[in-house]
Amino acid sequence: MFLTRIGWGIIYFLDLIYEIIKATIDVAFRRVMGGNINPIVVDIETVLERPVSQTILANSISLTPGTLSVDLDSENNIIKVAAISPRKKEDIIPFEPYIKKMLE
Repeated sequence: MFLTRIGWGIIYFLDLIYEIIKATIDVAFRRVMGGNINPIVVDIETVLERPVSQTILANSISLTPGTLSVDLDSENNIIKVAAISPRKKEDIIPFEPYIKKMLE
């Protein structure tokens, strides 16, 4: 069980690095250079129950360029996210399943 959680943690970390690189390219070239900026604030409902899992997800969102976690409502499992342009929920929190398998 412990080794499985470590494995999911490694996968989460690698996916986070991949998403940061992908978002950096998107923000730098498509959004800023192309002038395609349309800021939006959205409420993202998460399936994560534990506050530590929600905090890691919120910090991961803030680490990814073009998104910022503004507020975390642990009781209702909602993260308020500011994004540089409208995106689908899956594009804002692609690493949620890895955090769930790692910590819940």
